[in-house]
Amino acid sequence: MSMRRAIIAAATVVVAVSLLLTAGCAPDGPPAGSQAPSADGIGPITFAVGADDAGFFNALIAPWNQAHPKQHVTLMLLPEAENGQLAQLTANLQAGSSVYDVIAMDVIWTAEFASAGWIIPLDSSLFPLGDFLRPAVDTAMYNGHLWAVPYYSNAEVLYYRKDILAKAGTPPPKTWAQLAADAKTIAPRYGLQGYAGQLSPYEGLTVNFAEALQSAGGSILSPGGTTVTVDSPQSLAGLDFLVDGVRQGWIAPSSLSYEEVSSGAAFESGNLLFLNNWPFIYSQTSKPGPANKVYGKVGVTLLPGPDGAGSSSLGGANLAVSAFSKHQATAIAFIQYLTSLTEERQMLVDSAFPPVWTSLYSDPAMVKLFPDLPVVKQAILSAQPRPSIVDYDQASLVISSAVYQALTFKKTPREALTEMAAQLTPIIADG
Repeated sequence: MSMRRAIIAAATVVVAVSLLLTAGCAPDGPPAGSQAPSADGIGPITFAVGADDAGFFNALIAPWNQAHPKQHVTLMLLPEAENGQLAQLTANLQAGSSVYDVIAMDVIWTAEFASAGWIIPLDSSLFPLGDFLRPAVDTAMYNGHLWAVPYYSNAEVLYYRKDILAKAGTPPPKTWAQLAADAKTIAPRYGLQGYAGQLSPYEGLTVNFAEALQSAGGSILSPGGTTVTVDSPQSLAGLDFLVDGVRQGWIAPSSLSYEEVSSGAAFESGNLLFLNNWPFIYSQTSKPGPANKVYGKVGVTLLPGPDGAGSSSLGGANLAVSAFSKHQATAIAFIQYLTSLTEERQMLVDSAFPPVWTSLYSDPAMVKLFPDLPVVKQAILSAQPRPSIVDYDQASLVISSAVYQALTFKKTPREALTEMAAQLTPIIADG
């Protein structure tokens, strides 16, 4: 506990001094016209997080509150569902409400929140960004400035029944062809469904589609985000892979209604040979219990692609300071505390969320606890971010809707991509 308290004290001193001396004049200081942190903004703060994360955040916050009774942190619980969190945050921030001080944001919200003026730009010298996974840092940048601090990262991986593949004398699949062949032939032999992802029409389907198209060399937008590029031969190959899997039956029909939790439950119940999902599944299936039929039988590898390892969509969460917070100095100090190496290690132990500190992925004690960490690190480093656009939520709805039309055979893959491109173009232009 002494090390944690030392970090807490150091964070407060560093922020107070840095804000007094350098606010607004750092090399990557606030863009002209934006709100800079207040040097005397010290006092109680709130921390807005999803309700499903409340348990482990309470444990992480307790040492801070014990050391700082006059800078007490109170959890403000948002809905569990991501779209509900976004709606509640947006409603309050549009009204200029100071109810939130520190906000846990999905990595895809940076552009929207920064461009709207809802969060403040941060001085990058206050945080050990060089020790963080570079893809995670990139998600916190917008127009060349740091607007949030990476807290945890994420990338989907392929889970498989290592006991079944061992019986079949087959290694984990590295290509789409191998995945399809194993799902078609080995799974039925053992009374299992072949493969599942999250193919219900919501953000998870956007993620699964993005992974397929980028693994095939396609993209949704141009590198600068100014042009829609989704209607391409590479993107068509990615969508064809998913549609053909549903048509041929090796992708479980139930995938069309699966989200992250429901697909994880299907795998945990022993019904699937393969599952595409986030790293929390490994921790979940590593705990014995009556509902866990795959304890000790789970392997993890990178997502397959057409000719080798594929590419995941980059996920995770960043911590930002509300532009309407009255105690921004305390908010920044608290973010320093939460993103310190000690607290990141504790977060990994308590929640199994992939940390942003690179060193933790080779920490022997952590790898012993979470043997999937080396694979997760590879997946994060090879992952690609979803489009960094102001109106991402609307774009995701367009993408998931069009893809679902193809997966349910109401449109051909070519028709779905053409329609998607036509609907995305004005969204990009407006952004």
